[in-house]
Amino acid sequence: MSAPRLAFTHTFTPGADPAAKSERTLLLLHGTGGNEHDLVPLGRTLAPGANLLSPRGSVLENGMPRFFRRLAEGVFDEADLRRRAADLADFVAEAAEHYRFDPARVTAVGYSNGANIASAVLLLRPGTLRGAVLFRAMVPLVPDPLPSTDARVLISNGRVDPIVPLAETERLASLLRAAGAGVDVLLQPAGHQLTQADLTAAQAWLRGESVLSS
Repeated sequence: MSAPRLAFTHTFTPGADPAAKSERTLLLLHGTGGNEHDLVPLGRTLAPGANLLSPRGSVLENGMPRFFRRLAEGVFDEADLRRRAADLADFVAEAAEHYRFDPARVTAVGYSNGANIASAVLLLRPGTLRGAVLFRAMVPLVPDPLPSTDARVLISNGRVDPIVPLAETERLASLLRAAGAGVDVLLQPAGHQLTQADLTAAQAWLRGESVLSS
């Protein structure tokens, strides 16, 4: 199947049974400087049978791909963020039609900048994502009014992350819960880099197993 003319350079890997149209799709969203290939091995590890849809961020910062502009570390360009979140939500819907996966069973797996754009999609375009695994995430914006969503969300952040303060983790969890999401929070003994504990917890969570909030 030829690649569609969609808004993002991307890869798509069908799940174990391409005929199973109700199969889960993981939307893989890389961090700053990553690309559409970076999280594919992670996606295969987290959910071996899932479809994997992995776009490349279309914003460049000093030559490094991102999903939206920032004005400084931790200071986001909200107008650009809103536009890029809408673009990503549209891309997911168009990709679902093209690749014939169930748009109601899309779970984002995002790291850092990718986690932040996933949070923005949850808050700005509810219904696009059934759930999200957010690694090293912070509050992207606070929409007014808040949307209504029943998405399931796992936030796995580091206790000693120099980029994401601990207070940001609770702010994000509280914001998503106020919008109606079911949120689990894990604080890992780590900084901004992912650890095996992040992956083990995400695997269990994606299987529907409970993880202890910390």
